[in-house]
Amino acid sequence: MCLTCGHIGCCDSSRNKHATKHFLATRHPVMRSAQPGGDWGWCYIDKTMLPAEDVGLRPAGGHPPV
Repeated sequence: MCLTCGHIGCCDSSRNKHATKHFLATRHPVMRSAQPGGDWGWCYIDKTMLPAEDVGLRPAGGHPPV
């Protein structure tokens, strides 16, 4: 899920790589997992994984949201 506009696109392990195509078309740099239990984020500019708390999936301190 794009953190700029909320667009949902499949990740690069999928055949069509819609999240990457979204980044290339919009330059929206940060995506996060939209799958239940997914706790990752990705920055296309820095080409790096982001901690769950940095993409709003978990508050600082590691406790899941309620």
